[in-house]
Amino acid sequence: MSEDLTPDDSANILSQIQLQDDDYELLEAESPAEQHQDLGALPVVAVIGRPNVGKSTLVNRILGRRAAVVQDHPGVTRDRVRYPAQWAGVDFQLLDTGGWELGVKGLDQMVAAQAEASIQLADVVLFVADAGVGATDTDLQIARILQRCDRPVILVANKVDSSRGEADATALWSLGLGEPFPLSALHGLGSGDLLDKLVALLPEKSQFSKALPPGSPGRVALIGRPNVGKSSLLNTLAGSQRVVVNDLAGTTRDPVDEVIEIAGVPWTFVDTAGIRRRMLKSRGADFYASLRTQAAIEEADVAMVLLDASQELASADIRIIEQVISAGRALVLVNNKWDLLDEERRHDLEREWELQLSHVDWAPRVNLSAKTAWHTNRIQGALAQALAGWRTRISTSELNSFLGRLVAEHPHPVRGGKQPRIMFATQVSMAPPRFVFFTTGFLDPSYRRFIEHRLREEYGFTGSPIQISVRVRERRKRS
Repeated sequence: MSEDLTPDDSANILSQIQLQDDDYELLEAESPAEQHQDLGALPVVAVIGRPNVGKSTLVNRILGRRAAVVQDHPGVTRDRVRYPAQWAGVDFQLLDTGGWELGVKGLDQMVAAQAEASIQLADVVLFVADAGVGATDTDLQIARILQRCDRPVILVANKVDSSRGEADATALWSLGLGEPFPLSALHGLGSGDLLDKLVALLPEKSQFSKALPPGSPGRVALIGRPNVGKSSLLNTLAGSQRVVVNDLAGTTRDPVDEVIEIAGVPWTFVDTAGIRRRMLKSRGADFYASLRTQAAIEEADVAMVLLDASQELASADIRIIEQVISAGRALVLVNNKWDLLDEERRHDLEREWELQLSHVDWAPRVNLSAKTAWHTNRIQGALAQALAGWRTRISTSELNSFLGRLVAEHPHPVRGGKQPRIMFATQVSMAPPRFVFFTTGFLDPSYRRFIEHRLREEYGFTGSPIQISVRVRERRKRS
């Protein structure tokens, strides 16, 4: 890799690598995160379905451009990516939800949970099935969920390229979602008619998504276990009793949006229900509160996780933090109830952080007391810092120059007589920062962590998870 890579150099290097079709889609994609556009009150269309039914192809067809999603492995994806879309003069948000599949222990329940979480965000649902394969067990399970929802659903019978395909599509009537809409997302057959039908169902404004006020830096999800002080902190920041505070854990059930000015800057805070246990182990009201909290995280730009500093770190605290990282959101950690700590507890808390939270030492940390308002003035700085890290962008030339120096000083260990090399790298998006490395072999997880650590040392990325995808490719043979 060159010390000073020009666009022509990049094209030359890529021409020497045996790229696949999805690699080109990835490299040509225009990331929605790059636009810094608040899609606000635009109606939301969620595209859901199993892997390999053509969801990404349909998303690209609707957008009129390639917008690839980076994944190391097919299957469950935790990201939901929003794209601005338009048809016949109607603007809307397109929510790409990835794919779900049965066959792994507990994953049949996760299918239901993820599908319901997506529905929580949507005004209209496009449920994509493969007409050639027919209705699978996963399709049937998602269909049962959609039958109970109060959103309009369009059943898309994809991969219909012939009259025989149209006959196959009729078998999807068995899903109980009405007439299947035959479509070939790959070739565009039927896509215009589908979009006509879709925009006819859209409301003027979303029932579930609100626009940020002018001048707002972003949307903040306030999350944590029950009774850690989320509502108290919100009221302290607002300077008034905006939400109900009670010593009884679990007072908040539905996410509550509040616009609060801090030092003249309007921030949109979402107070969420306390997460008691894993979503799949929740029942009844707790289950749906968890779904709404998950939706609030994915709507947010930054998540502020509150921890009760007076109590020992719990597994639920760690799980909530991992939930934010998996969603690709900026992260700020807050130790609340600091006024209740004595010297011994402070020492124990530092030890707990070293043992259990060292992997998120990149997240801003604020010690405060919501009850007394001590150090609450530090929140805005931490949020701004996390958002800045989340939106950090490195040019391709700078990234490859950095990696060239790094690999020269610290090459990948030899494994089985071979030493993987990074041929080319690029940051495909920000918010969160996503990197793709084209390599000659698989990179050890420890080496990926080493690269991430050095990226943070060099460029910051404070408060933001970093996603690194490795694509093993071969060099083209010289003719």
